[in-house]
Amino acid sequence: MKRVCLLVAVVFAGLAASPCLALQGVVTRVSDGDTLWLRPQGGGRPVKLRVQGIDAPELCQPWGRESHDRLRELVLARAVRVVEGPYDDHGRRLGRLLRGDVDIGAQLVREGLAWSYRWRSHPGPYAVEERAARAARRGLFADPAAMTPRAFRRAHGPCT
Repeated sequence: MKRVCLLVAVVFAGLAASPCLALQGVVTRVSDGDTLWLRPQGGGRPVKLRVQGIDAPELCQPWGRESHDRLRELVLARAVRVVEGPYDDHGRRLGRLLRGDVDIGAQLVREGLAWSYRWRSHPGPYAVEERAARAARRGLFADPAAMTPRAFRRAHGPCT
């Protein structure tokens, strides 16, 4: 587990200072293409989680509903494991989401339903998957007018 934590800390910049914790539970709700609620395996209140490393379209923008529906199909009412990271600016816990050996964030980017989350000059942890999806023109990458959620909110404001 220590090697996995170190690898995750390196791949997901910003985790190096955070403890590498694995949370297991069942997904009880999917809010959008990168946010969900997880009921911990040991019981307790559901935890709001944002899938780390991806940026899915807003629900009110093109491909937002498809991204939400696919995440729901992949994880709702299923057992998952989360390699936890820090909190985001909205108070959501960030974490790499795994169902078995499947990295759900990577799958959504590979299918063209989310972008690899960029920061500064780093292309994000799923840059390889995004390049492949763009080359194959999958999902939102087939749309030359597709906007990242940040650009969409700047141009249109938040979804209401």
